[in-house]
Amino acid sequence: MNLHQFRFVQEAVRRNLNLTETAKALFTSQPGISKAILELEEELGVDIFARHGKRLKRITEPGRQVLVSIEIIMRELANLRRIGDEYSKQDAGTLSIATTHTQARYFLPEPVAQLRRRHPKVQVVLHQGMPEQVARMLLDDVAEIGLATEALDRYDELITLPCHEWQHVMVVPAAHALAAVERPTLEQLAAQPLVLYQPTVTGRTRIDQAFERARLKPLVALEAIDSDVIKTYVRLGLGVGIVSELAMRTDPLHAEPADLVARPLGHLFGSNLTRVAFKRGAYLRQFVYAFAEMLSPHLSMALVQRAMSGQGSDYEL
Repeated sequence: MNLHQFRFVQEAVRRNLNLTETAKALFTSQPGISKAILELEEELGVDIFARHGKRLKRITEPGRQVLVSIEIIMRELANLRRIGDEYSKQDAGTLSIATTHTQARYFLPEPVAQLRRRHPKVQVVLHQGMPEQVARMLLDDVAEIGLATEALDRYDELITLPCHEWQHVMVVPAAHALAAVERPTLEQLAAQPLVLYQPTVTGRTRIDQAFERARLKPLVALEAIDSDVIKTYVRLGLGVGIVSELAMRTDPLHAEPADLVARPLGHLFGSNLTRVAFKRGAYLRQFVYAFAEMLSPHLSMALVQRAMSGQGSDYEL
């Protein structure tokens, strides 16, 4: 048996047993994958997959046990590579971060800049996507650390820790009637066309639930995954925007012009919790621990190590 066989089995499961998609993902041939999996099954003396003709139909019971062992082997192989990097390059290497657009655009710039100042030999790679994509990038070892508000805590294979809390804000042009309202109501918002995040990102679920509880049906004029897109359409008069407060914080790099007014909506939609995540059992290099603490002071190396080792479960802010 060899690592290629393990990788083929692992990827076949990730691709819903579709060997054509598996071959594309691994840049190899479908017959080659089929042959390698059959050879592994022959060597083990068990069928990993049940078949209908040449097609894989489902994972067998012994196959599930084989998959658990393969996951451990592949995870430890990745750990070995990281350990080698840690001790051969010392304070150098690549930190891959998977995150959503809002976190990448508004929350991460300062921690990333701080990491680069403290560890100038570390290259940072940002992978942006939807929360489910962030989780998948961690599971597939594309990224070492993930940051998102949704989805991450749904995966048993991930260790997730609270990073920071935030609330939604209403965004309107300065001349809009609601600009003079300090505490907007749900009824006032429902009476306006709204420009919102898509349902699966940046706390949108809380917004929908609040309107549903109040038995209000807001008119959604536009949905987007990007805070900057929402603000652009608000400026064009398409409607009242609801965005993360992160997107409206002023700083020298991202100062907002005076044409937009923001009003907090925590009294309507509550607070949201952004979480940081790591793949369970992964080996974390020293600068990964350092970066976690740059994200939030409570994410100390000792706390992250306790979480990664499975000691304790109450790490809430």
